[in-house]
Order: sequence, then C-alpha cells, then structure tokens
Amino acid sequence: MSTDKEPGIAARGSLRLAPNCDEVEEQKAKLPRQFVNFTFYRARPEWRTIAADDQQHCKEEFIKAVDEFRKQLLIHSYSTIGLRTNADFMIWRIGSELDPIQEMTSRLNHTQMAKYLEPAQSFLSMTKRSMYIDKDNPDHVEDRLHIVPGKSDYLFVYPFVKTREWYARTPDQRQEMMDEHIRIGTKYRSVKLHTTYSFGLDDQEFVVAFETDNPADFLDLVQELRETKASSYTLRDTPMFTCRQRTLAECLEALRSQTMPGNRYGTLTSWRIFTLLELCCQQ
Repeated sequence: MSTDKEPGIAARGSLRLAPNCDEVEEQKAKLPRQFVNFTFYRARPEWRTIAADDQQHCKEEFIKAVDEFRKQLLIHSYSTIGLRTNADFMIWRIGSELDPIQEMTSRLNHTQMAKYLEPAQSFLSMTKRSMYIDKDNPDHVEDRLHIVPGKSDYLFVYPFVKTREWYARTPDQRQEMMDEHIRIGTKYRSVKLHTTYSFGLDDQEFVVAFETDNPADFLDLVQELRETKASSYTLRDTPMFTCRQRTLAECLEALRSQTMPGNRYGTLTSWRIFTLLELCCQQ
C-alpha cells in the first residue's frame, strides 16, 4: 500500500517533529513549565496501636498542613489501599517552583502523623515541550507544559527509562515509532496521558501518569503498546501504581483500625486482645 502523502499534509493521528521557530518559542514562554511530584506513603504498624481519638487528632493536623499549601500548589490525593502492599496513599503535587514542595514536605514532617507515616516512593519530574507534536491536536503543547490533573477517578503512575539504543536511532526512525504510538493512543479516548521529564532530576527519564474512569481501557492500551516497535527500547517501566482518587480525609480514614480505649497498659488493638486471650488459655 502506498504511503505517499501530499506535501504539507500530515497523516491523521501522526506526530511530527516540533518546528524550532519564534512562534513556538513565544507560545512556550506563555506556558510556564511545572515541577511535578508524586509521593507515596505507607502507614507504620504503630499507627494501628494508638487510640481512635489520637488518630483523629493526627489526621486533622495532617490535613490542615496540606491545605496550607493549596494556594501555591495543585494538590490531589489518591488511595492505594488494597491495590499495593507497599503504599497506602499518594499525594500528587504540581507547582511552578520547587521550594513550595520542599516547604510542604518539611511542614508535614513536623506533624504528629509523621511519626506513623513513611514515604514508600517518590517521583520528581518537570513538564516540557515534547520534540513531537500531534498535528491533529492543537492542545498538545499546552497539555505537555501545563498539567490540569484530577479529572478522572483513576490514575496509573510509573517511571519510564529508555535504552541507550533508542537515543542512537535517527530522528526519522524515532518519529516513525512514535507515530505508531500515537495512532494506538487515539483509539483509547477515555485515557488521558501526562508525560513529564526527569532527566537529571531523578533516577528515571520520564514519569508517565494516565488518567481514566475506565481501568479496563488502560489495560488494553498498555497491552497493545507492548506490541509496538518502540516497546523493544524500553529499559524499565516499573513499579506501576494503580491509584483511586479520594479526598485526603478519605485516604487517611482508610488507614483507621478498630481500637479499644486507652488505659494504663496503653491502647489495646484487636490483635493484642486476641494474643492476651490466647496466653490466658495456655496457662
């Protein structure tokens, strides 16, 4: 089948190398780049041994500390309870500067809840103009430079590293493989991709985040992408996190365990009561 095209007309759904011209640079200047951070937390076992009243105080203080930074950062929270064994919730932060992200983290570290939480994973990245532009999607540049998150129930996040061989391919060869990617992506309209860049900032080269209300569509998309030529140039794309958007209060409430009121022996959790009863029966 012929692949000849009329000059100046790009195939629908294809990507083309972005022109290095004043118009693009002017548009780039109007869209400031953003720093992006995904931080995953897990509750320590000690959290489930403190009284319910103490848990409530810790949660309220933690939520208040996060809310203090909502004017400086875009902040969204997601629960991973039951979806990962090494993380309980995730906070997605986006801002034009790094300082607020550090200041917020320092503030959270000074809360009482910090004693019962530990970071399980963190990804740092930035938005930037892609070297490839979808000619049929005029919002592509804006999407890459300025993320508007939190529009779907589910978020799938993972780091991404390409092989050295990928960067040794010519621009035309990479362009051809990216064209195949975009053609597949356009089949899954319910899935929105946020690609951010980590070169020199973190261990990975990219952080990719897919938003959708239909996890099955994301599964089918990833499975189909595995069969593309570009997939053979993937060095690493794990760990992968499946996240459900929840309010921060809901995320923290999901950590709650049933506890007995505290006494002079300390708070009694259900498993401790069972252990005490077991010991009594053995005597």
